[in-house]
Amino acid sequence: MADTLRLTDDDVEQRLAHLDELLERVETVAGPAADAALAAVRGLTEIYGEALARIRDLADPELAERLTGDQLLDHLLVLHRLHPDPVEQRVAAAVEHAAEALRRRGTTLELVGIDEGVAAVRLSTKGCGGSASGVEEAVRDALLAAAPELLDVRRVPDEPAAAFVPLETLLPTAAPAAGTT
Repeated sequence: MADTLRLTDDDVEQRLAHLDELLERVETVAGPAADAALAAVRGLTEIYGEALARIRDLADPELAERLTGDQLLDHLLVLHRLHPDPVEQRVAAAVEHAAEALRRRGTTLELVGIDEGVAAVRLSTKGCGGSASGVEEAVRDALLAAAPELLDVRRVPDEPAAAFVPLETLLPTAAPAAGTT
């Protein structure tokens, strides 16, 4: 059997983006042909999801780890809600990965917690906050990609920095002695 040309992760990302565009176009068209096309995509997705579930069920722990270590397979496991790692672990890993990249740009990212399907993150940017909304949106997208079962990702305010108060300002001051001014 001849080896087929394999796609790189970049190739896969480009094809997924193109498929998203095509599906968005189909969804805007009304009529039986569009309905049939969307039903076909849903049917194929269900069948391929079932095949992936069977692979996951047959996998030993080592293979399961290798499956989740592959970018495309990890994405498909998440998409089909078959990922073996709990949502908290996947969100923590996504935060860690994003924080590493942001740190080089002078931004810190911290997972505060996950409560009732909402991930709370603390994002601290240095300098002007003009690009903070773009960073916040990128973090949100990354976390929702890692855990689409999340309902939302919210930014919590930074903790106020501890203020330095000199000790002498806290001590009572002695009244000046009589006759001195």
